Amino acid sequence: MIKVYVSPTCSSCRKVKQWFNEQHIPFEEKNIFKSELNDSELKEILEKSENGTDDIIATKSKIMKEQNVDLDSMTISQMIQFVRDNPSVLRRPIVVDDRHIQVGYDADEMTTFIPRAKKFIEINCSDDVCETLKKSN
Repeated sequence: MIKVYVSPTCSSCRKVKQWFNEQHIPFEEKNIFKSELNDSELKEILEKSENGTDDIIATKSKIMKEQNVDLDSMTISQMIQFVRDNPSVLRRPIVVDDRHIQVGYDADEMTTFIPRAKKFIEINCSDDVCETLKKSN
């Protein structure tokens, strides 16, 4: 299942949700301010990000500056607790599935979340018969 971590005022978050809805791809929305992120979710996000905290933490955010946070000196447990206490430091949206992570909205990169069956149909079908299949997936 695809998880989309969002905040209510984020325009990129709205674009990501709209894209998934237009593609008829189910996803689970998680508002980072209404439901606390658990350790396993944050570890999964970290494990899948190519550049670790650089990809997911907004280092220029107000909290990071005010608290003079040095992520490099933190253990993973400390960093996870810091993010749980301060979810606004996360870049948004964060989209995660079983293999991929995407931070932010980029329409071209979103195609990695299209299920393989749907990609196969789009690549191999071109006549009217396949249009019906495309709509049903």
